[in-house]
Amino acid sequence: MTELLKQLCLLGAVSGDEGAVREFVISQIKDCCEYSVDNLGNIIAFKKGKKTAQKKVLIDAHLDEVGLIITHIEKDGFLRFKTVGGIDTSALMLRRVLINGKTLGVIGSKAVHLCSSDERKKLPDTDSLYIDIGASSLEEAQSALRVGDCAVMCSDFTVCGDKVLSKALDDRVGCLVLIELLKQDAEYDFYATFSVEEEVGLRGARVAAYTVNPDSAIVIDGTTAADIAGVPESKKVCRLGAGAVVSFMDTATSYDREYYAAALNSGIKAQSKCAVAGGNNAGSIHLSRSGVRTLAVSVPCRYIHSAGSVADMRDIDAVLNLVKYMTEKIAGGNL
Repeated sequence: MTELLKQLCLLGAVSGDEGAVREFVISQIKDCCEYSVDNLGNIIAFKKGKKTAQKKVLIDAHLDEVGLIITHIEKDGFLRFKTVGGIDTSALMLRRVLINGKTLGVIGSKAVHLCSSDERKKLPDTDSLYIDIGASSLEEAQSALRVGDCAVMCSDFTVCGDKVLSKALDDRVGCLVLIELLKQDAEYDFYATFSVEEEVGLRGARVAAYTVNPDSAIVIDGTTAADIAGVPESKKVCRLGAGAVVSFMDTATSYDREYYAAALNSGIKAQSKCAVAGGNNAGSIHLSRSGVRTLAVSVPCRYIHSAGSVADMRDIDAVLNLVKYMTEKIAGGNL
């Protein structure tokens, strides 16, 4: 699975510009399921199982990643931008970026020796940052790109034992799991959505869930692991290497209590997400139509929404096994 994850992560897919990842996913699933692409760009797939499901189950992962969008080109060729999704300024400083899949640049700011003592004590806001692509004029910059083009943070994909380091692990880990599930034989029918624009308001999932109209849903995502130096035990949220992360509540969803308990009692390596924080596509899906019973199963990721996120392949494998187990339990009418 590591090579497939590498291919997924190194593609760029800022929210609203997911085409490259969407086409790659289609190339992976087109021979093992039925699928369509809706007007927003969501992939909606149907996997035929050995048995007809007693409950219609939807499994979701999102295609998009956080990034930047170019909003203005200065006369001297520097680019102004806005963030797309939640990115901390500390993750942007002096970071190399790739614009429209071909133009390299670096994010710059006021030189430190020109900053006042007060300015040195705090991070600059994103409005004061710019992208330098080496252009000397407006015209030179315009020959390479235009306002509205998207940029992703440049990143290698590095394997360190069981761990991987890359951009976009949120949520290419979920896409990986969903691709693998679609490639395997299924005990029961299920639906899968690779949704767009999660990072800017859970938009694609809202439309996809309305189309599928499921009884139950399982949302796969990357979630924040704070198991790092200097963080108290009560604030670590979840840990790498401790298995799939199962949420009881976040800022967008109160999860189905029966599904939550069943996941933790499955015998598959899993841990609770020990925080009420963040959110994912469950926030839209569970409110679709007359309501959808929903479970979130996540891969713990350190330094999420940066060019250097870290995940453990053993946790990804646990997520794959747990989602498959829960899908069979729910679709078979046992939950």
